[in-house]
Amino acid sequence: MKSYLITDPAYYGSEAETLTATLQTVFTRVIPDFALFRDKKTLSYQSLASSFIDICRKNGVEKILLHGDPLMAYRLGADGVHLTFHQHGMIHEAKKLGLYVITSTHTHLEALMAQDEGSDAITYSPIFTSPNKGEPKGLEDLKEIVDKIEIPIFALGGIVSQEQINAVEACGAFGFASIRYFTR
Repeated sequence: MKSYLITDPAYYGSEAETLTATLQTVFTRVIPDFALFRDKKTLSYQSLASSFIDICRKNGVEKILLHGDPLMAYRLGADGVHLTFHQHGMIHEAKKLGLYVITSTHTHLEALMAQDEGSDAITYSPIFTSPNKGEPKGLEDLKEIVDKIEIPIFALGGIVSQEQINAVEACGAFGFASIRYFTR
């Protein structure tokens, strides 16, 4: 079961010192297989993303991704990019740059479209109750989409315990993605 850390300024801050300190604390407990720098509000995204990439590399994170900007991910030396479903038209562009692409999906149709357009993996959410993310899909729905598509699926949304990780693994998910699991 692969693990995918996703940052959020509410937990990681929007200052280089806070981001670095939080990541160092997280990395003393666990090194995720995948890590995404996501901060939709900061004016210092590029600078923080560069620091994020450096910290993750030094700690042995397998795949380091940036949110929403394939060209920036390429220029800063990230391994990949995480696109929202509304950005699915950028999958081909990101692949041309040699980036690993994860696309956010919330329906079976979106998951199938992301696969057909060349995404390397998807997140599918929300699986469990998660703040401001709508009605959870649940494990039965996760199992259905796992059985429908061939690319790796990261279960996302409300995953904060080992029991939940075990449950999504039992559904056949490739991995789990979380913000809060890593900061507890």
